[in-house]
Amino acid sequence: MTYQSNMYDSHMHTTLCKHARGPLSAYAEQAERRGLRGITVTCHSPMPFGWNPKARMTRKQFPQYLDMVAELREGFAGRVDVRLGLESDYLPGMESWLDELHSRADFSYILGSVHPQTDEYQAMYLEGSNRLEYEKSYFENLANAAESGLFDCLSHPDIVKIVHPKQYRVAEHMVTLRRVLDRIARAGTAMELNTSGLNKPYPEMNPGAEILREMALRRIPVVLGSDAHDAHRVGADFDKALAQLQDAGYERVSYFIDRERHELEISAVFLAELQPRLV
Repeated sequence: MTYQSNMYDSHMHTTLCKHARGPLSAYAEQAERRGLRGITVTCHSPMPFGWNPKARMTRKQFPQYLDMVAELREGFAGRVDVRLGLESDYLPGMESWLDELHSRADFSYILGSVHPQTDEYQAMYLEGSNRLEYEKSYFENLANAAESGLFDCLSHPDIVKIVHPKQYRVAEHMVTLRRVLDRIARAGTAMELNTSGLNKPYPEMNPGAEILREMALRRIPVVLGSDAHDAHRVGADFDKALAQLQDAGYERVSYFIDRERHELEISAVFLAELQPRLV
């Protein structure tokens, strides 16, 4: 699908995270082909204490990351609006570290992530607990992240379902989820609809339709992200995501520029897609 609108893809990575592929310029080129107005690069943040080192940039690489995005922004000026973002992992007790990290650059967008599939998270929460308790810890930490005030948006907000994909049942968590979503709504933090979930062991977007409907009831803003680790994924399945938002009761989709939230009418995005593209 291509667009003639102000759509942004607000979640993608660089090779500094050690599990993304290809030059960053290819991501911007794909965004241009899809007719997106812009992209926000959100590579995995450095973390203290050697936490999860195989899936993120190091502290020493942080300046390199800033330079990479600045160079891309300059190179695609007038073609694709390239924005500097960051995907920062949240765990209770790391608030001061993250607050200082976020002050080191003029970020346009900060994603807050809880990654329950990592060895470090599982050592903290899975050992000595059962599956349901572990999954509940994840949802509780999403609310804690929102209430920290550190983040514009919460990424892939049911990714815990990939840890035990054959056993996970969202119905088992609806009481917890409704309480958690109430907390997130009060905090005023947006939540992401992440299309990469279609390619994961539990093959549906993050979050699934049941959670998305509960988010809509609470008027929690939603930002679209492809979570691209390869250029061909930029903007992928956004048509399905927009349709899913409408099915859940949403009329608008959000994106952030300079830490300020903006909205687009979903119907206008679909209408723009039908108009002939100018060459």
